[in-house]
Amino acid sequence: MRVEVLPVEKWAGTVAAEFEDRLGPGLRLCLATGATPIPVYSLLASDALASSTVFLLDEFGGLPPGHPGRCETMLRSALLDRVPAREFHFPVVDATDLEIECRRYRDLIDDGGLDLAVLGLGMNGHLGLNEPGSGAQQPTRVVELTPETRDGARRYGANPPPNWGLAMGLVEILAAREVWLLVTGPTKAEVLDGVVNGPVTEQLPASLLRGHPNAVIWADEEAGSLM
Repeated sequence: MRVEVLPVEKWAGTVAAEFEDRLGPGLRLCLATGATPIPVYSLLASDALASSTVFLLDEFGGLPPGHPGRCETMLRSALLDRVPAREFHFPVVDATDLEIECRRYRDLIDDGGLDLAVLGLGMNGHLGLNEPGSGAQQPTRVVELTPETRDGARRYGANPPPNWGLAMGLVEILAAREVWLLVTGPTKAEVLDGVVNGPVTEQLPASLLRGHPNAVIWADEEAGSLM
């Protein structure tokens, strides 16, 4: 696993430039939401994703369509309304049968796989709602959220916060040809140090990226301060 630690003031610009260098016709992307990737998304050219297919990493359950705390809403407002993709796929948490919906989303992802998965790091080490205890072979599924993740959802206007969500599985994420983990800020320093230097364990799902053949951590100096 490659680790890049960048000055805070250069982090977003460097990652955005590297991201645009990766883009090409027919690229299949998994994109995360949350506060971390927004500075990167804001720097992308308006036609950057015109030939790409985007898959949403995860979605909170129990929030009404269009709610600002829904991941689909956040990705549209932070990126896709300004930088539209050729195709945008997302898990439908309002589906009548969530087991069928999870299978539908898995099949969409598996039909070509992912070229690049862009992820954030949860305070408890989760990857895209794959909470501690999630194994590398677990597929897209309905998950119960931990208190840390529920508290995080409050920051996006979800009050009361959701207690479940739909997570792209680690089996689909780890099958991506390239994986990026974006990490910024001093509050992520301790968990990032555990991801890089601690044991590889399902209790810290992001540590499983150390077994990926083409994973890159893009951290700013604040997040990387303990490494």
